[in-house]
Amino acid sequence: MLPTGEPKFKRRKADRPEEIVAAALEVFTDKGFAAARLDDIAAGAGVSKGAIYLYFATKEDIFRAVVEQNVAPNLDLVRQAVASHQGSFPALLRGLIGGLSHVVDESPAGAIVKIVIGEARNFPELARVWHDRLVAPALAAMSGAIAAAQARGELRAGDSRQYAVSLVAPLLMGVLWRETFTPIGAEPFDIPALAEQHVELWLRGVLAEPEAVR
Repeated sequence: MLPTGEPKFKRRKADRPEEIVAAALEVFTDKGFAAARLDDIAAGAGVSKGAIYLYFATKEDIFRAVVEQNVAPNLDLVRQAVASHQGSFPALLRGLIGGLSHVVDESPAGAIVKIVIGEARNFPELARVWHDRLVAPALAAMSGAIAAAQARGELRAGDSRQYAVSLVAPLLMGVLWRETFTPIGAEPFDIPALAEQHVELWLRGVLAEPEAVR
């Protein structure tokens, strides 16, 4: 058995990057990106500050890894679901938004969104990572699914990209409300319920035959 005083990074060398990323998520969430110190991340991961530089050249690189590890896998599942779906668009939409709302409600994604929005002006690389890895691919996948449904005659004509943005906007608002106002005592929203209600409203406005929503 290894001595209890031996540093964590020596006990689990193979896990160093994952531990650094996990610690960084906690520090970023607690302090924001600008105020986050590598010393704090190193302490949370149980490694030396110098060990961080073996894996990450900058704090922005650590943030990129946080996104890749904590949010990107869910996006990949969404894209796979869109590509493989064979049923109606309402069925696809209910499944996707329902699943995403629970992921957002139970994962650190909301905290990361708040960091990006709050600090992107001073750290544009944060916005670039979020946009290029998540927003652009997700918007493209949803826009494509909407365009395909329009071509099948399921949805009304219109700009598929704008339709996609209008679809996810309330979910984003719910996340920002939770991260910004709920901590100061504002009444919280049930994000999955908010998403479900909006999907039904959206379908009634966009379906070519609204009476056939169900």
